Amino acid sequence: MLPFRTLLKWSVNRNCCRGFAVSQQNYNSVKKGLVLGVYEKEKEEESLTLTNAGDAVDNAVLGKLRDQLARSGPSLKKGKSRIFYGLHEDFPSIVVVGLGKKSAGVNQHELWNEAKENIRAAVSVGCRQMQDMEIVQVEVDPCGDAQAAAEGAVLGLFEYNEMKKKKKKAVTTHLHGSEITAWEKGVLYAEGQNLARHLMEAPANYITPTKFAETFEQRLANMGSNVKVFTRSKQWIEEQQMGAFLSVAKGSEEPPVFLEIHYSGSSDASQPPLVFVGKGVTFDSGGISLKPSSGMDAMRGDMGGAATVCSAITTAAKLKLPINIISLAPLCENMPNGRANKPGDVVKAKNGKTIQVDNTDAEGRLLLADALCYAHSFNPRAIVNAATLTGAMDVALGSAAAGVFTNSSWLWTHLQEASVVTGDRVWRMPLFEHYSKQVTESALADLNNIGKYSRSGGACTAAAFLKEFVTAPHWAHLDIAGVMSNKDEVPYLRKGMSGRPTRTLIEFAARLSEDKQTI
Repeated sequence: MLPFRTLLKWSVNRNCCRGFAVSQQNYNSVKKGLVLGVYEKEKEEESLTLTNAGDAVDNAVLGKLRDQLARSGPSLKKGKSRIFYGLHEDFPSIVVVGLGKKSAGVNQHELWNEAKENIRAAVSVGCRQMQDMEIVQVEVDPCGDAQAAAEGAVLGLFEYNEMKKKKKKAVTTHLHGSEITAWEKGVLYAEGQNLARHLMEAPANYITPTKFAETFEQRLANMGSNVKVFTRSKQWIEEQQMGAFLSVAKGSEEPPVFLEIHYSGSSDASQPPLVFVGKGVTFDSGGISLKPSSGMDAMRGDMGGAATVCSAITTAAKLKLPINIISLAPLCENMPNGRANKPGDVVKAKNGKTIQVDNTDAEGRLLLADALCYAHSFNPRAIVNAATLTGAMDVALGSAAAGVFTNSSWLWTHLQEASVVTGDRVWRMPLFEHYSKQVTESALADLNNIGKYSRSGGACTAAAFLKEFVTAPHWAHLDIAGVMSNKDEVPYLRKGMSGRPTRTLIEFAARLSEDKQTI
């Protein structure tokens, strides 16, 4: 009989990309793995190009890694992988992932950094394969960009399974290298998005307005004196004369909450803050204008705007960004009880404008109207609101990008540049007077909560409605309905609520903190 090591070497050579039952079982008993990157050949005659970490590992195993990659088949395409067993004594399992072309960079047609996206996608594939093999300690090649690698690892492994008895093995990822600062930054960015995913995915009877606010009270309790959380009650909301917000909340037995988070990161306490505003409808039945039952369960994620902006400010505080930020989240349910808004009702917003509510399922703009009015009281440097506002936005852009409506090219530039870095893209939409006329011509009130041409330009008329509550010169509205969930469009996110565009908001805040322009 052949010695075990001889048999193992033979099995790796012959079955390197599939594994071998005996060797896999033996080496999986040591729950430690390594994810390495390899670049795609750009010319057929080129030799195999490993990352710096891959080269170091190959040298340590006397060239066996290159040899096995060459023997196992054609050059690895981006996002594809192969598994090798027994090459390295410290890492019994090694997954090599394709990073695409080494020459990749910012793609002006796709409007993202293709190299970063390739790394995120590849690393997520490798980490998930390790999890499938129940390898719980995984080191990750930085692949030339440790932040992107960390994001791919942490985002790729997230799965909401709190209600299930059967869970996948939790995997701990570590950097295989020395770029620890960039890696830790990527972990924080990804954890911020995962927090938003967790809140959006959780059942609506677990994440009520009150529970949503408590989540951030607990997470921010020990962040220091420069972070303050205010959970405003219904009485406070009434005192603020937020009649539009209250008109939505009255249809539910769950009390409304107005969550207000302050982060004072600037050394100049008088610096005007960036104000985030997020729609926080923790369940949206549509109210009296009831939604179809098919797919209504997904409306637990209709607080995605609040989840993303509150997660973004939490991450900004962890990163210690030198900027003052305030996040505002009006939180309630939209339900059809006996007190609910009826089509044709008229309500009054905080700024005194009256609104004819012709469709109770166009409720998000009512919450945001009052929150935007309140945001102006902080003398903001800029206001950015996020909301899963309209199905029309999903029709217009799908899941490729969040729609941005803004009165400020300066603000748009920062948002767009941030999205190129994160890969979580934005696309500018029109704020024409053409749309404003469709919401300001109302039979009974100053405004109508839907455009007079019904479905035509629905995302645009919703934005035009919000503009009626904005006087700040730098305001942006992000309609994130199209990016609320993920099927398979973003390869490094599993199916479910996406938490997009949390990382873009974080990156945007970071860039704004470096912009010394006086507004």
